[in-house]
Amino acid sequence: MWSGPRNISTAMMRAWENRPDTVVVDEPLYAAYLLRTGLDHPARDEVIASQPTDPDEVVAQLREPLPEGRTVHYAKHMTHHLDAGQDLGWVRDFRTVLLVRDPAEVVASYVRSREACEPEDIGLLQQVWLLDALDEQPPVIDAGDFLRDPEAHLRWLCDWLGIPFTDRMLSWPAGPRDSDGVWAPHWYDAVRASTGFAAWRPRETDLSAHDAAVAGACRPAYERLHALRLRV
Repeated sequence: MWSGPRNISTAMMRAWENRPDTVVVDEPLYAAYLLRTGLDHPARDEVIASQPTDPDEVVAQLREPLPEGRTVHYAKHMTHHLDAGQDLGWVRDFRTVLLVRDPAEVVASYVRSREACEPEDIGLLQQVWLLDALDEQPPVIDAGDFLRDPEAHLRWLCDWLGIPFTDRMLSWPAGPRDSDGVWAPHWYDAVRASTGFAAWRPRETDLSAHDAAVAGACRPAYERLHALRLRV
């Protein structure tokens, strides 16, 4: 599942982790991204120490056999962790889903947590890279649509994957998880307090001129992806 930031990606990870047959991995390319870019994120040193920093090693780990009793491996990926020059051929070995959100909403949420935002920070441009790198069109899920009917979308995804749906995906216990990245204390307060997907509601998108320009630069990518979105 490839998402940009400030989306429902962590709640989606909770839904899949609550399945008894599933193991999840949280943003496995984060350390490689921080080391490559030099960006100063909360818990930067801890993140880099917690994961492989070589993308090839990350991919090798994603291909490892699952633990006994688990048959589904769910990876929560952030598309802004990808590098423009990176060979994305390995993605074809996995079942890929793109999780998108309106860029104005993403930027409005992003700048409440970070001082600045640029088009490459919110993942939509990189989601188009993924779309173009794949041999077949992946499912595209719009967060706004999903939150209006989580069960219908999750049932469709399970059917597409050839696995049974369980209503355990619709609610989960509050609190942290061992599988959460070491950055979770800085970013996951809302998800740790949650017990299910929040109902959809309109979001405030009062943006500065710069932030509106960032959202505008990403809108063509979003509109291309949005036109392909899953309709259930």
